[in-house]
Amino acid sequence: MATGPRGIALGLRAVRTLASSEVLDRLRMRDGATRVLYRATRDGFRAAGTAGRTFTAAKRLGAPARLRPTVPDLFDLTPTDEQQMLQAMLREFAGERLRPVALDADAACAAPADLLAEGAELGIGMLGVPEALGGAQDEASAVTSVLAAEALAHGDMGLALALLAPAGVAAALSLWGDERQQAAYLPAFTGDDVPAAAVAVLEPHPLFDPFAVHTRARAVPGGYTLSGLKAQVPRAQDAELLLVAARLDGAEPALFLVEPARSPGVEVRPAPAMGVRAAATGDVRLHDVHVPAENLLAGGDPAAYAGCIRRARLAWCALALGTARAVLDHVIPYVNERRAFGEPISHRQAVAFAVADIATELEGMRLLTLRAAALADAGKDFAREVALARSLCAAKGREIGSDGVQLLGGHGFVCEHPVERWYRDLTAIGVMEGALLV
Repeated sequence: MATGPRGIALGLRAVRTLASSEVLDRLRMRDGATRVLYRATRDGFRAAGTAGRTFTAAKRLGAPARLRPTVPDLFDLTPTDEQQMLQAMLREFAGERLRPVALDADAACAAPADLLAEGAELGIGMLGVPEALGGAQDEASAVTSVLAAEALAHGDMGLALALLAPAGVAAALSLWGDERQQAAYLPAFTGDDVPAAAVAVLEPHPLFDPFAVHTRARAVPGGYTLSGLKAQVPRAQDAELLLVAARLDGAEPALFLVEPARSPGVEVRPAPAMGVRAAATGDVRLHDVHVPAENLLAGGDPAAYAGCIRRARLAWCALALGTARAVLDHVIPYVNERRAFGEPISHRQAVAFAVADIATELEGMRLLTLRAAALADAGKDFAREVALARSLCAAKGREIGSDGVQLLGGHGFVCEHPVERWYRDLTAIGVMEGALLV
């Protein structure tokens, strides 16, 4: 993955975090990273509330800016040096900052404000934003985004979702937004005050099909009016920008940019779920919400909508990988240290086989997910691979969560150990749609 001058520092904008990190020394990259690292200056104070933000074009674009496709010479899933550095730093951030507050965030159904601010400082919100628009990359890389999501989810899936949801909207704008949409919205994702944003696709209907959404868009003079209900939207009550899936009359579903604070008819209420509770999910009801015609993404192109759904499913697979890895990393030392009948319980064949099964299934999940991401980067059809990855991650992720609870016995049922939370989070993989993209 090639990057520009700011790309080598993707996700590493917090000088304080880097200064104490041992990762750069292990990768022998401290000298290079130090040369390109800079301390961003802050002028003024953050906006007092979401209603105060105005999305305006920072500069006029002659044409949309796009990330160049990644076309490898051969199929190779070995991460580049920069991908390894990014993943290692985010993994460290997840372990030091996400994991310690995950239990309280799950109970409060909200991510700490200071943690969200730190994520913005690290540059998580500008994953997928072209360098020409203030981002950090000049090549599209779903693999990089998968590795980043996996690393953050190792700390906590709910907090990872809260941090990554804005990057999903930025990625959609980078992939399919026109020059006006990119100039108006993308600059906000490249600073330290990243707006709360998410892709709103899921609806509270049995056997929900994202290609048969119930939310309707009706053409009116000057734009469209949206009516419907969206469910499990991350940070819904704070949302400043939503990418809403709605069906145009007589057409396929499409995506619309909606600013809740400036759109009369948007009603938001909290809706905590079984898992990913730290993401502060909520329901968003749309009552004849007017949307300007220029806020229709990609002109309503069905291919763009299908690509959005596939990348969202890929992102959920990445979250499953990180959380499943957390389960494995937790149960291995536990079964080796826990003793029964005079020996570690890992000496019991049933326990050893259960741990081995977790490791085996995790490798299969990871290979399918990275395979789908690599095909996306190469500009090839990855619909089949995404479907396979999602099916495996949903089924085996849930099993891994359950096995983690069972291997800890009574300890797996209490909050003292995080496996019960990881089990709840992993159940989300098969039912959530949208929310974030890679």
